[in-house]
Parts: sequence; C-alpha cells; structure tokens
Amino acid sequence: MDNAPESVVSLSAERFSRPTAISGLGYIGIGVSDLAAWEHFATAILGLEVYDRDDGNLRLRMDDQQYRILIQPSSADDLEFVGWEVANESVLAALEARLQTTGYASTRASAEQCRERRVAGLIRLTDPAGLKTELFWGPLVDYQRPFKSPRAITGFDTAGKGLGHIVLMVDDFEATMRFYRDVLGMRISDFIEFNRLGTTVTMAFLRCNPRHHSLAFMELPSAPKRISHVMLQALSLDDVGRTYSLCQEQNVPLTMTLGRHTNDHMVSFYVRTPSGFALEYGWGGRTIDDDTWQVQTHHSASIWGHERVLAPAQTIKS
Repeated sequence: MDNAPESVVSLSAERFSRPTAISGLGYIGIGVSDLAAWEHFATAILGLEVYDRDDGNLRLRMDDQQYRILIQPSSADDLEFVGWEVANESVLAALEARLQTTGYASTRASAEQCRERRVAGLIRLTDPAGLKTELFWGPLVDYQRPFKSPRAITGFDTAGKGLGHIVLMVDDFEATMRFYRDVLGMRISDFIEFNRLGTTVTMAFLRCNPRHHSLAFMELPSAPKRISHVMLQALSLDDVGRTYSLCQEQNVPLTMTLGRHTNDHMVSFYVRTPSGFALEYGWGGRTIDDDTWQVQTHHSASIWGHERVLAPAQTIKS
C-alpha cells in the first residue's frame, strides 16, 4: 500500500472521544520448537521468572500476575494467541455484544478453559489476520510470591500498561484497523511510513492505555511469521544496558543495535529469539495523555542507532 488510507486518517470525533474497551496487553502465547532454549533465553538473558510448568507449557512472569507469556511446544515458532485484558465482566459482555453486531463470531470459554488461562472470564475469536484472540478479565495474581527475576534487574514497566507491545504482519491493513480501532476501541497514536523494496509501507501504532502503543501492524502478506517482534520495557536504563552487554558477552544474536525510536522515544535494542523472530528490550517509552495527544506521521523509525545487524561484523542503518 502506498500510504495510510484516507479512511484510516479521517477519524470521526466519536472515535476519538469513545474510551477504549481494552485496558492492556494481558498475555501472549508462543509456540516453540525448542522449549529448553526458550527457558534459558527468557530467564538467563531477559530476566523473566518461570512461575510454573503445566502440561509441558512454560509460564513466564514479569510482575505480580502469575504469567504474561505462555510458552508451549509447537513447530510454528510463532505467536499463537494474544490475550487482551478488560476491566471487568460488564465490559467483556459489552464487547461480546459489539462483536456480534459487527459480524465477528466469538465463543465463551468454559470454566475449565478459564482455569487453564487463569482468568475469571474469557471469550475467544479470530482477528482479521487469522490470529487467535482472547478477551478476558480478572487475571490471577500472586502477591504472596512476588516477582523475583533470576537476574539482578530492577523489573519491568507493566503497571497500568500491560505486558508491553507486539508488532504484527497482516494480510489486510484496512480490515485489521477496523477490528482493533472500531470494534475493540483502540486509539491510533501515529504512523510510520517507510520504503520496502521500492514500495511505501505504512505501520500503524495503536494504544489502549498510557503506553504509546500496545499493538502495531503493517500489511505484509508474504511474511514468514505473523509476529515481527514483542517488546518488554525495563524499569531502568541500566537494566537495558546490562542486558545489551550480556547479549554480546553470551553471543546472543542481535537484530538491531541500541537506538532510540522516533515515535515512542524508546531506548532499546533487538535480539533474535530462539524461534527466529525479534524481541525488543527497552526503557523510557513515552506515555500519552488522550486529552492532548495528536496523531503524527514519521518517515524514519529511529532518531539514532537501531542499525540492522546482518552478520557479526556487518551492519546497515535502519
């Protein structure tokens, strides 16, 4: 696509004033071919805590919620499902009704399925890109067993903001925008337009709380994986610096060097996960005040840094 479609940027006043139904990115599920490699990567490198193992799955923790990332055996090595949190049962019921009236089929999870996800209530559906999507309320938390990272890091910025953000490759930009903006009520923060193989591609960044974006996506039907990357935000710049150095010391492959983004101002680097997609590890992302924020468009992803790593000694500018 050449640029952001007129229907995307010409938003009505009603859409700007309507509060989002989604309160945060609650959890994600990743299907992996090498569970042991992921456990080492998540704990020894990223500083996540293994909360428990259940039926061959690995639950990874980054705050008082019992888990934020579910790792399950699969040949996919890709994002398998996403859980978006809502405030309570009433909001979930309202969303369920909105889905029905807008033509999206959803199903109520059984009590057993809710126990498996460790939530009070849950509905399931598929987004326009084919991604299994779960809307839930009442996640299980464990204050008796506070989060304890296996590394000496400060922790992760999740309070009121959720897990972090995900960036997806989708088949249909317009359909994806309609679903997340018009049905789930997320708000556009900004766009980045960039050149890919001679074509201008647009990335949209959407928020559902003060975090600059919890979701971003671009139209790229030929992408080998549905996920581009997942972002974890540390509470300290030193945590990012130490983890960056650790990746270099341990020969964990980087995909982008340290840099700062134009739109969310995140200072971050990108590392390749054992499943082949990227993970962004950052600090200092800006927060948004809905009363004052104005949508922006950028032609560059980074203010400085974020050089793409092609080989151990070869880089190009992103």
